[in-house]
Amino acid sequence: MALSRDELERYARHIVLRHVGGEGQAKLMAARVLVIGAGGLGSPLIQYLAAAGVGEIGIVDDDHVSLSNLQRQVLHGTPDLGRLKTDSAHDAVARLNPHVKITAINTRLSSKNARAIVAGWDVVADGSDNFETRYAVSDACFHEARPLVSAAVGAFDGSLTTLRPFEKDAHGTPNPTYRCLFPEAPPAGAVPACSEAGVLGALTGILGTMMALEVLREIIGFGDGLVGRVVLFDGLGMRFETMAYAWDPENMLNGSGAL
Repeated sequence: MALSRDELERYARHIVLRHVGGEGQAKLMAARVLVIGAGGLGSPLIQYLAAAGVGEIGIVDDDHVSLSNLQRQVLHGTPDLGRLKTDSAHDAVARLNPHVKITAINTRLSSKNARAIVAGWDVVADGSDNFETRYAVSDACFHEARPLVSAAVGAFDGSLTTLRPFEKDAHGTPNPTYRCLFPEAPPAGAVPACSEAGVLGALTGILGTMMALEVLREIIGFGDGLVGRVVLFDGLGMRFETMAYAWDPENMLNGSGAL
């Protein structure tokens, strides 16, 4: 893929970077990434994917920008109040990098439409804020054989992992699914919503940016990915921990409990 003079200058710090270079930048420019949610996690994620030159970014969101979003959803601004988040995101990316194509999917993802939505994308990044959507996305990515970068935040903490359960490890064991990490959703009301418990705005920036880094690593193919590992971040103690998790042979996707 030949880069224009403008693109050579725009991506110069990538092109001279070890493990990326011209070949890695070409992979980014040819890649299609689907982002679930243009909120707290999706905002920095979309910005950094666009800045990196990812060729096409799909954004799934049916919400409108509200004033309470702006404390953390930095993709949007005060003039965007009341607009569809996908429209606001489109304009923000256009200002940042006109070489990136944005595909808006103005719908709420569910178990009924998830497979059709994720099919055809190279990588999926889930920044949704509820377990129902996370299960729907992860199940769909398993069936459609799409790598999934998944993150979540609480009031002061967050987590990040990558899932490739449609593949096996070097020993022939299936990679873990999202349901191996979280077999069941917490009981209703056990995890308070952001509107009830609150969330530190900068926390979503940390996890969303980490999501972007993990997506770029998946596309370019450098470093040690997070398949079978989950990064845990404690914002109160400013601590990172990485915990390993494994395939559950009884899980309902690629185990004995498969439907």
